[in-house]
Amino acid sequence: MVSRVRVWLNRTYAENVFFMDQLRRNPSDRAVDIHATHGDVDSPVLAAADTADLEPEGLSPAAYVEYALDQCRRRGIDVFVPRLHQAAIVAHRADFAAAGTALLAPPPEAVAVFHDKVIAYEAVQAIGVPVPPWRRVRTASELVAAVEALEADGHKACFKPASGAGGVGFRMITRAPFSLAQLNGFPSPYVQLDRVVEALEQAEEQVDWLVMPRLEQPEVSVDCLTGPDNLIRLAVGRTKNGRRRGFTLQEQWLEPARRIAEGFGLHYLSNIQFRMFGDVPVLMDVNTRPAGGLHQLSLCGVNAPWAAVQLALGEDPGEIVPPFLGQDYAVVSGPRPLGAVPLTAQRAAETEALLPAVPAPVGSVEVGQAAQALPL
Repeated sequence: MVSRVRVWLNRTYAENVFFMDQLRRNPSDRAVDIHATHGDVDSPVLAAADTADLEPEGLSPAAYVEYALDQCRRRGIDVFVPRLHQAAIVAHRADFAAAGTALLAPPPEAVAVFHDKVIAYEAVQAIGVPVPPWRRVRTASELVAAVEALEADGHKACFKPASGAGGVGFRMITRAPFSLAQLNGFPSPYVQLDRVVEALEQAEEQVDWLVMPRLEQPEVSVDCLTGPDNLIRLAVGRTKNGRRRGFTLQEQWLEPARRIAEGFGLHYLSNIQFRMFGDVPVLMDVNTRPAGGLHQLSLCGVNAPWAAVQLALGEDPGEIVPPFLGQDYAVVSGPRPLGAVPLTAQRAAETEALLPAVPAPVGSVEVGQAAQALPL
């Protein structure tokens, strides 16, 4: 009899409720139990898991590794998909292996390269992958110089943190003065240059930003599955152009993604993003973790989460080619059940509160990231 597989996701984003759904609906018809931990009692992933714990707050990376090892031993975790403190966790891969747990994450060397976007851009340039022009800035004067240089070349400027995930901290620079126009409609990612300069001049510490030209659509996010042998098993591009989403297997996107994933040993699931700079696709970002939208590949007949778990367990799925490319689609949000815990519940100090398995849907949450894909 084939044993059940225990998979743990830590402090992950809400959209990974779909990652969990796909693991349970795997084509191998294998029984999967999912453990989840989070710092937010109202995270949908806690309610979607078979077992769930609240994570203690304020742990250092080293202390979190000890917490994670304890979770793996107590819960009998077969595969751990780390998001929080990924770098510290992968540095202790041998300790997790001794506890009987495989890490679904790249080796520490690969995680280190892509933690800092400056190091990442320099590294991928060295293997021939185009990147946008960029400048690292820490002060108001450096910011102004970088923006003026881009504008002199006919580009509009934006900035983002040198390290970080997703679109956190991304802003587009404008020289238009602040007016009622900025107070109409929804909040905008545009910020006035003079206000950014004023904030930097008043700040007590330096920032660490990359300033670069605004890149054009389409945005193509290539989901990769790479083995410990550094060979790609799966690469599919998800396209984004305004509201419209779709899929691509065009080599102008897949070839540089393969070069990065294989060249830097981005084992298991990674996500490599490109946009256009003029008529050239350039690297925008590399995520050493599964993307929130990975589940959308199900529209192409692919269950990437399960293939990754198989690979982590040593059950190599081989090369995976989508049997078809799904039609274009849009992403909309929807409700998910929450656990039977009031929103006002407070975490007891130094206590891990165990949430009930498969809780009754006494509440729901409208989560922008936890989005269903609907055809257009």
